[in-house]
Amino acid sequence: MLENRRLVIQGLFIFVGLIFLIKLFALQVVDKTYQLKADRNIIHTITEYPFRGLMYDREKRLIVYNEPIYDLMVVPRDLYIGDTAEFCQLFDITEEQFRTNLQKAKEYSGVKPSALLKKIPHEKYAQIQDHMYKYSGLYVNPRTVRRYTKPILATQVGYIGEVSQRDLDRDTTNYYKSGDYKGLTGLEQYYEKALRGERGESRKLVNVNGIEKGSYKNGELDIPSVPGKNLITTIHLELQSYAEKLMAGKRGSLVAIEPSTGEILAMVSVPSYDPNQLSGKNFGKYFEQIKNDTTGPLLNRAIQAKYPPGSIFKTVQALIALDEGVIKPNEPIIVDRLRLGDHAPLGPYDVARGIEFSSNNYFWEVMRRTVNQNVSSSKFTDTHIGLDKWAEAVRRFGFGSPLGLDIPGEIGGTVPDAEFYHKKYPREKGSWAYSTIYSLSIGQGELEVTPLQVANLAAIIANRGYYVTPHLVKAYEENGEITELEYEKHYTGRGDEYYPAIVEGMVRAVKKTAGRAVIPDIPIAGKTGTAENGVKNESLDHSVFMAFAPADNPKIAIAVYTENAGWGGGASAVTASLVIEKYLRGYIKETWAKREDYILNKKYLIGLQQEN
Repeated sequence: MLENRRLVIQGLFIFVGLIFLIKLFALQVVDKTYQLKADRNIIHTITEYPFRGLMYDREKRLIVYNEPIYDLMVVPRDLYIGDTAEFCQLFDITEEQFRTNLQKAKEYSGVKPSALLKKIPHEKYAQIQDHMYKYSGLYVNPRTVRRYTKPILATQVGYIGEVSQRDLDRDTTNYYKSGDYKGLTGLEQYYEKALRGERGESRKLVNVNGIEKGSYKNGELDIPSVPGKNLITTIHLELQSYAEKLMAGKRGSLVAIEPSTGEILAMVSVPSYDPNQLSGKNFGKYFEQIKNDTTGPLLNRAIQAKYPPGSIFKTVQALIALDEGVIKPNEPIIVDRLRLGDHAPLGPYDVARGIEFSSNNYFWEVMRRTVNQNVSSSKFTDTHIGLDKWAEAVRRFGFGSPLGLDIPGEIGGTVPDAEFYHKKYPREKGSWAYSTIYSLSIGQGELEVTPLQVANLAAIIANRGYYVTPHLVKAYEENGEITELEYEKHYTGRGDEYYPAIVEGMVRAVKKTAGRAVIPDIPIAGKTGTAENGVKNESLDHSVFMAFAPADNPKIAIAVYTENAGWGGGASAVTASLVIEKYLRGYIKETWAKREDYILNKKYLIGLQQEN
């Protein structure tokens, strides 16, 4: 009996001991709460965010840099704030904001740190850091935001923002975490992987009040962050600033390219905005305002707006016809009928004179010969076959699809082919001919291009038959070493022997139709155009001009679209000539025309609005 009691008592002790062991195991192994809390009394693991890569212009002048900001992190279970009102006053927030943010942190985790306040400016942090000893459960995590040396290049450079849940769900690399920032548009988005760098971690000893006491184990367990690569862009910062000044207060775009390399010297889209507005704490305040602006400042018109090319496209018509052998450079074609409205006189035209006078009826005949080559006894089938061949040739000039610019959002425009017109005229499928599509001959109708594509056309003619993929970044810089990027060269036709006639016509065209754009000591080859705006009797058409200079040794190719500014020889031609002179000479030599005043004060509109 006594032996049984002893066994029972022993069993009871063993049972109680097992309960304590199980509970201890649960507390120390299964439930991490106490371990985390104990660890936090010793160390804080802090994410070390890398410095995002900088952006420079082609001459290594700074465009985009980083500015320090701070996130105030909280561990809700350790939080102690004696005077909430004083805390809120110190951090410039309302008590309601404080309670809302703290509740979000608690919902995320009671024992893991999360952001209580984000994007505290450096100046503000300098004011509050001496008060941090009053509070426990809080620490500061340093970050950076983007800043811009000049209020330009907004849509080209782009902006960064906090990753969304959708971004996290689509991130197959598991790189991003909630609260991270990434490039959302422009170069920031396209070169995100190069710019972002690699995160690191540091472990800091802290006391029970959260006061940092130094590195844990002398930093042996720390993982250093890796800064992002710097981008050396193709942009000429002074030229970009000057071009944006000329285009300010208008709608349109300007693209300038170095023909031999495809490097974009300037890219302007207006209206625009100051990129500093979408940086740091003010992002939310300004983004909705900019997004809802009906003038479209977030739209990069240089690559996202479609226009009829207008008369600048006559150069392409001539080059395709010359390649096809249906005309010859010096072959006179007699224009004796007005099939189209025309400001050029009747008479004989060759390629150079056709471009010089921009004869609509000459190019009506040039395209007809290209499309109707009598490969079929049916005029309809003949046109369909010829148009497809024409469309294929047009696409070799970079039209109809994106050129591959290194920022997102580039569109391709429209190059209509036979299938396009079969869909447009389904009832008459197979029963349309050249008489239906002849407006294409002068760059109107269903043809649509972007300003970048037009600047690229100017580069093609400047290069006498090829272009290099246009781009905004020429090299990476990492640890002081420069890595040049390579871009593809594209040929557009079978030979370059036809280009002298095109260039001669363009040189004469500037003198004939764009007198204000003439620079006496800098020969410019250019072509004016007028793009229909689709809203007749309500506003002026769009002014178009493309050019390159010097004509005999091109260093810059340019396209300018100024919306609702009338004919191409006015606003766009003068703007282009000013940018050309600024780039080649370095300054503007004042002339009798006072061209800057003509552009800045929109004097090109005098008389045009009354006529309209």
